[in-house]
Amino acid sequence: MVEPSLHYPIFGAEIPCPHCRQMIPALTLTDSYLCDRHGAFEADPETEILVHLQSSRQWKRWENQWYRQHTHPDGIRFEIHEALDRLYIKGLRATKITIAQRYQTLMGRTLEFKLVPHSESGSAPTTPHLYGLPVHFQEEGDRQSRWQVVNFELATEPGAPQRYPYYYLGYE
Repeated sequence: MVEPSLHYPIFGAEIPCPHCRQMIPALTLTDSYLCDRHGAFEADPETEILVHLQSSRQWKRWENQWYRQHTHPDGIRFEIHEALDRLYIKGLRATKITIAQRYQTLMGRTLEFKLVPHSESGSAPTTPHLYGLPVHFQEEGDRQSRWQVVNFELATEPGAPQRYPYYYLGYE
């Protein structure tokens, strides 16, 4: 008898849709999932990437959460923008953005550079900023599989931003 789990794609009999989070079924004997709202997704068993067939957008999964794998800086900027908005709604403020090293070249031209006071020498190195927040890329030597999937992290603290740097996220 054939093992029933072999009839489904690599992520199992159903997964949350990366777009709408509703549970979507696998199509048996294929590598596909079908969302009523967003169409077909195909799972690649070798790379463990989920591809939306209509748009070619790709996702990877880490700890049961989907992370879109970006190919354009606007995509990751928009994702960070949404995360900042969710923090604001929760009464938190971001203090720093850490972005996966794999996006450094992609993001380079879209970041704003500000001079940072340096007390030991007369020169002041520049620090990249996005939405008014300092941006750091995770360490080059950090090869945790997590950073091969996760796109960014926000360092947070309680309270609303003092000078809301991403002002267009605020609500009236």
